[in-house]
Formats: sequence, structure tokens, C-alpha cells
Amino acid sequence: MFDTQPYEDKMAQAFSHFQDELKKVRTGRAHAGMLDGVMVEAYGTRMPLNQVANVTAPEAQMLVVTPFDPSNITAISAAIRDNQSLGFNPSDDGRVVRVPVPALTEERRKQLVKQVSEKVEEARIAMRTIRQDALKDAKRMKDAKELGEDDYKRVEKEIDALMSKVQTQIDEVFKAKEKDVLTV
Repeated sequence: MFDTQPYEDKMAQAFSHFQDELKKVRTGRAHAGMLDGVMVEAYGTRMPLNQVANVTAPEAQMLVVTPFDPSNITAISAAIRDNQSLGFNPSDDGRVVRVPVPALTEERRKQLVKQVSEKVEEARIAMRTIRQDALKDAKRMKDAKELGEDDYKRVEKEIDALMSKVQTQIDEVFKAKEKDVLTV
């Protein structure tokens, strides 16, 4: 008997990774997750920002970083400023770090949609690879007479149904992200 569960798990894992990758793509509105990749030099070691401060988005174009220990405020400010992929210019008042999030230009929005499209294609390739692996394993079992022709066809249908379900989810997530990026 052929078990499709490991391949379902792999597809779910790949889909989850795809969603995490999309979260890293910036949209027009500020959200706390924008600073997830920032590492701060604190207590003699590099630590993720969320371990030394609380990040909130009180307004659509502003992030507020409240350090747990006020002595880390300059290190936090420097870490955000030095992260080139963000391009933010934070300011601190001694208690909190304010990070203005500039509005995206039309050109930048189109670049981001292109970036999201590339991530969608990467996810689709990953799904196709998992599908091919599953079908290869099922074929190997069929050739070894461990799986009958009818069972092989059933497995093929199950894998294809799973594949189309995940493809639909990817498309839905893509459309939502595209709308989010293009919304001014």
C-alpha cells in the first residue's frame, strides 16, 4: 500500500515556507513583521530584535520599537538603520525608536509584485518536484509488484488532487499579496 501522507506533509511544509517568504515582501502599510530579520548587538551578542524590544505599528506609515532595556536603544536604532534591505531611517527619543515607513512608489510596487511572482514560481517548482518524487516512488513500487495497476492510478489521482489543491492555495495567497502590494 502506498502512503501519500509524507508527500502531503512535504507540500504543507513547502507551502508554509512560501507563506513565510511572502511575509518578508514589504507592502505599503507598516506591520511589526517588517523588522523580523533585524539582528541587534546587545549584551555582547547578536540577538533578534523581537528578543530585546517590542515592535508595534500604531499607524499605517509608522513602526514603534519599545526596548525592554532602554540601554539598548542606540544599538536597536543602529541595527535598523544598517539593514540595507529595509532602507528605513529610525529616530529615537531615549525611550522608544520611531521608524517611519515611506510610501511605496508605483515603480517599487511593480518590482515587489515581480518579486512575489518569482516566489510563487519557486513554490510551484517545489510542489512539482514533490509530485514527481511521489509518482516515481509509486512507479517503483508498481514495477516491483508491490502496488497493483489500480492502486497506482488511485495514488496518481490522489497526488494530482493534492497538487491542484495546493496550487489553488498558492494562487489565492498570491492574489491577496498582489492586491496588498498594489493598494496605495
